[in-house]
Amino acid sequence: MLRRIIKINEEKCNGCGACAKACHEGAIEMVQGKAKLTREDYCDGLGDCLPECPCGAITFEEREAPAYDEAAVLASKKEKMKGAETVFSGCPGTQMRQMAHKEPEKKQKVSDGLDKRFAEESGCVPVSQLGQWPCQIKLVPVNAPYFQGAKLLVAADCTAFAFADIHSRYMKGKITLIGCPKLDAVDYSEKLTEIIKGNEIKSITVLRMEVPCCGGLEMAVKKALQESGKMIPWQVVTVSIDGKILED
Repeated sequence: MLRRIIKINEEKCNGCGACAKACHEGAIEMVQGKAKLTREDYCDGLGDCLPECPCGAITFEEREAPAYDEAAVLASKKEKMKGAETVFSGCPGTQMRQMAHKEPEKKQKVSDGLDKRFAEESGCVPVSQLGQWPCQIKLVPVNAPYFQGAKLLVAADCTAFAFADIHSRYMKGKITLIGCPKLDAVDYSEKLTEIIKGNEIKSITVLRMEVPCCGGLEMAVKKALQESGKMIPWQVVTVSIDGKILED
């Protein structure tokens, strides 16, 4: 059938993989360092990948192509969510992972890199509560399986350094997304909207610093909730620069 579909200029493609991550249907894959439209029947022709390409290598064209197969796309997504291992190509720092952590035990052996004095005084070794990787808002894939049924913690970068008990008090049992609206200079609301729209999010906690620039993170979440059209419980927790909770 004659329809609109994307076209990738391989000469312009720099192999960053941003388009493959933006393609929710899985029509684009990275092959030998270049983006390829490997499944024409997975391409819905809406072009979510176009604005993500930093090189302008993706355009629309009208041509004969298989019809968009929504059923096949949904079946593929379901298969991926089973947790089967997939071959990853790209920057190792952006490879998706999901972690499970055991509760700390009394008199647990102190491993290298941990504060021995803290362990001796508290009687246990602190355990990380980061549930997935990557955790940067800019890097997380919007259709990652760990978002389904998740409680989100959207935290400013600095909160992890200002608030000592962030892991056990706020990160535990949540999917953590971090960012700095001042340094990243991007509109987080667009990506957060996609995450909220495409997944069953149970709740959202915003953990921000008291400084004014951190308000951008709070506003991004508020805008994303409005744009998604979903009614999801959310709260804002403010941390002072000396590590105290000002609002909870």
